[in-house]
Amino acid sequence: MVHGQTGTTNIELNGNEKRVLELVRRGKGISRSALVMQTSLNQSSVHRIVEHLAEQGYLNIGESVPNGRGKPSPAVMLNPAAVYGFGISVNSDSVTASLVNFCGEVVNSEVLDIIPQDPSRTLIDIKYHYLNILKKHGIPPDKVSGIGYSMAGFMYTDRRYFNPPEPLKNWLGIDLGREIHTLFDKPVWVENNGSTGAYAEAFLGAGLRYKTFGYLSFNYGFGGGVVIDGKLFSGAFGNAGEISRIYSPQETSKRPALGLLIDRLNRGGIEIHNIRELRDNFDPNWPIAQEWVDEVTPYLDRAIDAFKAVIDPEAIVFGGEIPLKLGKMFMDKRRPKVDERWNIPAQQPELMLSAIQGDSASIGAALTPVRDIYFS
Repeated sequence: MVHGQTGTTNIELNGNEKRVLELVRRGKGISRSALVMQTSLNQSSVHRIVEHLAEQGYLNIGESVPNGRGKPSPAVMLNPAAVYGFGISVNSDSVTASLVNFCGEVVNSEVLDIIPQDPSRTLIDIKYHYLNILKKHGIPPDKVSGIGYSMAGFMYTDRRYFNPPEPLKNWLGIDLGREIHTLFDKPVWVENNGSTGAYAEAFLGAGLRYKTFGYLSFNYGFGGGVVIDGKLFSGAFGNAGEISRIYSPQETSKRPALGLLIDRLNRGGIEIHNIRELRDNFDPNWPIAQEWVDEVTPYLDRAIDAFKAVIDPEAIVFGGEIPLKLGKMFMDKRRPKVDERWNIPAQQPELMLSAIQGDSASIGAALTPVRDIYFS
């Protein structure tokens, strides 16, 4: 049973098979000889694993790739149509659904015309959308490996119930793993939006360069995720990276939550109704936005320093739903402290904006079953 999963799957790959698939995923056309060099397996074992995975439809074997003086080795690639993952992200004012293929490529991603006030109605509408998307792309339902679900908020109880922000209070206390498994008849993974955003980064973004990084998720609220040695770290209760907990109740209005910025803009006469409108219309020249960035940057810096102190990351990613221009304002404003002792500075993580196009939380949710089942 995978952490956060409801239901079972008939797929059983051993560790060596998952390791080979992971190397092929990262190599994007790697040769068999290169696979031998990057594993502890001998040539015959790698050949046998590759042939088996190709017979099962997970790998395509292409033209030979020159490899030094020896005989050219056939290129091995993932079969993008082998399996798919479907992901759902529920935010304070929107629902996004994404479908990804075996390579992690986004087949379809849409912000649905749903205001998520009624959980039952919302889940039924998502299922209707899911079936239509599969039909549109000619994908049999049995090709979908599982459903990833993410939501703003923190989790409680071993059933992974959500304690969401005020706009999503109707979702409080629902066993979403069971409900979604019953509705979709698929294994289900449940994480918060910060964690699935970090998952997307691990698979498609920062994780291709860095094994350990912190992820800051700028949404209606402010959260995050943690990736250690290439793996999403959820913690004992599923809330690792819930970085807003470092602020006292008196400081919560100073954290860099986009909902607070929207309230400030509306009070100042700039009408923004939701996060989508903020992303589409954000102007770094708004004086209100500049003032807000000045005020909250020290609290953002505290979150960055907390990640640095606790997980010692190679990078810290600014992600979630943050408008790109706002992210750049924070990057320009940031004046990182250089910790130094005996004239020797401590190594500092790279601060970077997420380069993932689209809704990282729903993409990460869709990737979760694919990665957990098939890759090391």
